[in-house]
Amino acid sequence: LLLAVTAGGRGSPAGEQESPPGSRFVCTSLPLDAAGAGCPLPPVPMQGGALPPEEELKATVLQLRETVLQQKETIGSQREAIRELTGKLSRCEGADGKSAAGAWKNEVGKGKDTMGDLPRDPAQVIDQLSRTMQTLKDRLESLEHQLRANVSYAALPSDLREMLQRRLADLERQLLSKVAELEDEKSLLHNETSAHRQKTETALNALLERVSELEKGNSAFKSPDEFKVSLPLRTNYLYGKIKKTLPELYAFTVCLWLRSSASPGIGTPFSYAVPGQANEIVLIEWGNNPIELLINDKVRLDELFVVD
Repeated sequence: LLLAVTAGGRGSPAGEQESPPGSRFVCTSLPLDAAGAGCPLPPVPMQGGALPPEEELKATVLQLRETVLQQKETIGSQREAIRELTGKLSRCEGADGKSAAGAWKNEVGKGKDTMGDLPRDPAQVIDQLSRTMQTLKDRLESLEHQLRANVSYAALPSDLREMLQRRLADLERQLLSKVAELEDEKSLLHNETSAHRQKTETALNALLERVSELEKGNSAFKSPDEFKVSLPLRTNYLYGKIKKTLPELYAFTVCLWLRSSASPGIGTPFSYAVPGQANEIVLIEWGNNPIELLINDKVRLDELFVVD
C-alpha cells in the first residue's frame, strides 16, 4: 500500500505540470498487515476532486496483483507441506503394504493420494487445504493403529504358530492324497476304455470279414438236388420228399392256409411220415367228422386248436 502525505513547497521541475501552490505528495510503502484498524490511513487529498478512472483502475490492479502474489506464496508453502506429508505417508504405506488388509485405505483415502483442482476462490482454497491436512492426519493415525496391530500379531504365542503350521501340513497331506486317488482312478478308467475299445474293434473286424466272405461267395442258382426238402410235384395230392438226413427233431412249426369249400371235408392238408410209420403226424378231416390231429397214428384232440 502507498501512504500519501502532503507537504508544503514551491515550484516544480521544468517540463512538469505545475501543482497548486502549497501542495506536494510524498509516497511511503507500508506492509499489508499494517493497513488495519491499528494503522488507519489518512485521507488523501485529490487534485481538483476525484482521480481519473484510469488511475483508479491502476491502483485496483496493483492491489489485486499483490494479493494474488501473497496467496500464491501461501498456496505454494502449503502444497510443499502436503507433498512432504504425502511422501512420508506413501513410504509408510508401502512398507506395510504386504501385511495390511487394505480396507482402511478405501475408507480413508478412497484410493486417491492426490488433490483435485484447486478452486479459484481463496476461501475455498484454504478450506480444501484444511480438509486435505485433516485427511492426511487421519491416515497417519490409522497407519499407526495398523502398525500396532501388526506388532501384536507378530507377538503371537509360539504354541499358536505351531498349531497353525501343523494344520497346514495336514491339509497339504490330504490334498496330495486326493490327487493320488484321482490319478489312480484316471489310470483305471483309461485301462477299461482301452479294453472296451479292443473288444469293439475285434467284433467289427469279424463282421467285416464275414461281409467280405459273403460278397466274394458264389450267388448263382443252386440245383434242387442240393436242398434237403423238395416239392417235385404240384398236384391235388402234393407231397414233399426229404433227400438228406435231418437231425432228431423235438418240435417244429407248420403254417397252412386252409380255404373252406362247400364240399364236406378238406382231406389231409398235412402229413408227415417216417420209416415204419406212415401216420407220424397227420392233420385230417374226412366226411362230416371234425378235424383230427394224429400223432404216431393216434388221435390227439387236446393238442389241436382250430379257429375259423
